[in-house]
Amino acid sequence: MVNALHWAIVLVICLTSVMSAVFSYKARRASDTRRRGMLAARTNMCMGVMLVFIALFMMLAFSGSTVKVIISALIIVIGLFNLFAGLRNNSVYRSMKG
Repeated sequence: MVNALHWAIVLVICLTSVMSAVFSYKARRASDTRRRGMLAARTNMCMGVMLVFIALFMMLAFSGSTVKVIISALIIVIGLFNLFAGLRNNSVYRSMKG
């Protein structure tokens, strides 16, 4: 069961990493400001989810020392900040008239 959970987390990390790279590439190529902002917001959301799952993997895969737990908690906080900033920016750019 734990092995399947590890593989699922790794799969989510790989998927969000690829999606983040694709959205970042598209955002850099977009000429429209609204489209660029929406793609950058999606990049932030993907990176936030990726960071949260990296921290979860660190917590589950390795024995927990105090330093690893603190670092994982910091990574989760940064990931959640990215996720919520991306959600906020996405809603702002969606509400703009295009």
